[in-house]
Amino acid sequence: MPGTDQYLAGLKVLIVEDEPFIALDLAFGVEEAGGVPLGPASSVAQALKLIENELPDAAIVDVDLPDGKIGPVLAVLRPRVPVVVHTGVGLPQALREAHPELQVCTKPTAPSELARRLSVEISRSL
Repeated sequence: MPGTDQYLAGLKVLIVEDEPFIALDLAFGVEEAGGVPLGPASSVAQALKLIENELPDAAIVDVDLPDGKIGPVLAVLRPRVPVVVHTGVGLPQALREAHPELQVCTKPTAPSELARRLSVEISRSL
């Protein structure tokens, strides 16, 4: 949509989401905000593979994936990479304790809002 703020201009944003339509919507939202989507990864293993050689600039991740919870990916990304969690189930207690600073958005949250919140997290990490 023309006129969308370029919150993520030029940044590589990892998308971890196992629901194909949501993943494509998130990728489109990242592009609309000027970012470059990395993925989407639909599993913990795919996400880890995508980031094994180079960390993204930021990430939007789901919690529950076919091969487990997002914890191993967060362990690699945090605290160096700003992350917004996009989930329908909330952040499990163990992950909340390990990463109390994480921004958690409940599904459905519009991709434009996720991009805006991710830009806030990026600003905080500078």
